[in-house]
Amino acid sequence: MDCDQAHATSRRTMLRAGAAAGAAAALSAAGVMAAGTASASIASASTGGSLPYPDITDTSHASPRAAEIFRGFFSAKSRHDPDKLMTYFSRTNAYYIDASSGNVWPDWQSLSDVFHAFLPSAPPDALSYPLRIVGDEHSALVEFEDTPQLFGKELRILGSVTFDHHGKIIRWIDYWDGRSSVRPTSIGPTYPTDFRDGEVNASRLVQHAAQQLQAAFAAGDSATAVSLMSFDAVFEDSAAHTRVRGQLQVQRYLSRALGQTPYGPGAAVAHVEGSNRGGGYEWTAAPVAAPMRRGYTGIELDESGKISRVTVMYNSGLLSYSAYQALVGLAAEAPL
Repeated sequence: MDCDQAHATSRRTMLRAGAAAGAAAALSAAGVMAAGTASASIASASTGGSLPYPDITDTSHASPRAAEIFRGFFSAKSRHDPDKLMTYFSRTNAYYIDASSGNVWPDWQSLSDVFHAFLPSAPPDALSYPLRIVGDEHSALVEFEDTPQLFGKELRILGSVTFDHHGKIIRWIDYWDGRSSVRPTSIGPTYPTDFRDGEVNASRLVQHAAQQLQAAFAAGDSATAVSLMSFDAVFEDSAAHTRVRGQLQVQRYLSRALGQTPYGPGAAVAHVEGSNRGGGYEWTAAPVAAPMRRGYTGIELDESGKISRVTVMYNSGLLSYSAYQALVGLAAEAPL
């Protein structure tokens, strides 16, 4: 499929048609497929060493086994090897949802069909690689990049990944911001209601941290939220392009923002993943964010169990532009 045709064809239309490009678009969560122009810097970086992608992954909060699993997974994806890639999923219990678009692949075979439809013919510089891994071989947050050459748009994604006791993936949910990816999305009548949220394989410590943090957010209680964090904690709202550092700044920001954010009053924890070093949690969105249904909050924990980094991701493309601008404006401090 040439670029003009790809950009003119919607993701769901291509999926229904069963075309290879449509399958690629479905898995990408971007909704389009285009070869694009080569990215010299990424292509150059991806040829170094034994990895087919830039070796920049932060594994400081990951177990060695989790780092190994994701290294193999993304190597197979970036080498466009669907047979190898599918060995990382459970044959009997695989489940994959793109929460931003609502597309679902409910079993191993549907995923295999999609990967086999587009990966072998992807251009050499079409890469997918991990930026950060937080968790272990039971469950983890993986932050990763899909280059524009893979799906037509750059996607920076937070993935919630749960493994079975064999280390095979049984649940993978992607969260990305359509506005940051310049890719419109919508919430339609077929948006999934079953995310298999009951399949939890996270440590008790990270579950407790997630529940406490979201309870404070839901109560609009910035002081309690900050009390769970380390003194030099970093808070990032990826969709609102906001990053603040340190308890004092974070508390001021949350005091201004919580009442207007999708993860504030009315939001609730839906699923937790991760280890004693951190992970993340999926949440059902606050009513103020309608039609948004879900979002994600990644958390890193220090040696004492305090939250040292918070990364929030949701699809701000579902909000009106004025509502989005208001969220971005919350980063501004009060006049001196």
